[in-house]
Amino acid sequence: MTNSPRSADSSPAPSSTAPSAVHNSNPFNRRVIEEFRRNAGRVGGQFAGTSLLLLTTRGARSGLPRTTPLVHLRDGDRLLVFASNGGAPVAPAWFHNLTAAPDDVVVEVGTERYPVRARLVDESEHDAVWARQIAVDPQFADFRERARQAGRTTPVVALERIS
Repeated sequence: MTNSPRSADSSPAPSSTAPSAVHNSNPFNRRVIEEFRRNAGRVGGQFAGTSLLLLTTRGARSGLPRTTPLVHLRDGDRLLVFASNGGAPVAPAWFHNLTAAPDDVVVEVGTERYPVRARLVDESEHDAVWARQIAVDPQFADFRERARQAGRTTPVVALERIS
């Protein structure tokens, strides 16, 4: 991932996409996204009380906006997300999209919607961030371990607001 600014001739940022639109092919995720937007960022069921955000990236191949609900961890002004994919041997599609266009990303937290720059968390803080997330949600320990057993290190991505 780079931190270079978006060029003037690049395609429009996902922020130009209407926030009411849902761009996710997974029916479960679509329902979570709709509930999130209807309830000012609050979702019930298995995600009740969980810190969720909506991440909108641009599809690396399609160029279309893609919105994904993700658990996040606040770290000062940054929002941290974990490319765990439930411990699968491959990273999630949203991570691939982020690495392709780290400055073409929008988050929704509560009722706020704003552009962010994605940056991999430095290796020196990676384990400490994971420990904090596991303390908040122990299920993430299982995700991390399953990915490790499959030979994959699970990236942590910092989302930093673009002024």
